[in-house]
Amino acid sequence: MLFFVIAPGTLAVYIPWSITGWHLKSAFLGLDALRVVGAALVFLGLIPLVESFARFVWKGFGTPAPVAPPTKLVVCGFYSRVRNPIYVALVAIIIGEALILGDERMFVYAAILWLFFHVWVVVIEEPTLDSSFGDEFAFFKANVPRWLPRLTPWAGPASSGASPNCNCPDRILGSRSDRFDAHFGAPPQ
Repeated sequence: MLFFVIAPGTLAVYIPWSITGWHLKSAFLGLDALRVVGAALVFLGLIPLVESFARFVWKGFGTPAPVAPPTKLVVCGFYSRVRNPIYVALVAIIIGEALILGDERMFVYAAILWLFFHVWVVVIEEPTLDSSFGDEFAFFKANVPRWLPRLTPWAGPASSGASPNCNCPDRILGSRSDRFDAHFGAPPQ
């Protein structure tokens, strides 16, 4: 909970407040309907943000915090649609805040934050996941996009026994190759 308050709280609440002071400007293009779209983005962004944080704890036996990473690779829930649902959710929330407040500086902030997330994922996060989860992460990475969510959730290979509804107990992959073999069969030589 502390990391949830500190990280997303800082990125989606404190920094936007420091940029905007929560002052409403004129709606973009004079369309107040864009504020409604912004509110919808904030609300819809909160769902995967909270769900993905909870899934890390309850199913991955860890947290999104680098100091307490999950011990199991989580590939269900929003992770069956996009590899980085927390980052996607945060950017959606910030774009929503930009639309609500009518403040173009928030779009700039969202772009900078996404660029930071992209570099972090490519340079730090994915290599760490590759070394921690090996073939399991490679298989997940080959089937689930990094940023643009799949329209249908990834159901995993037919041999895994995973249900198309992404039943999480069947969809958590262990961190050892023997667990990979138990779920998917030995990789081809």
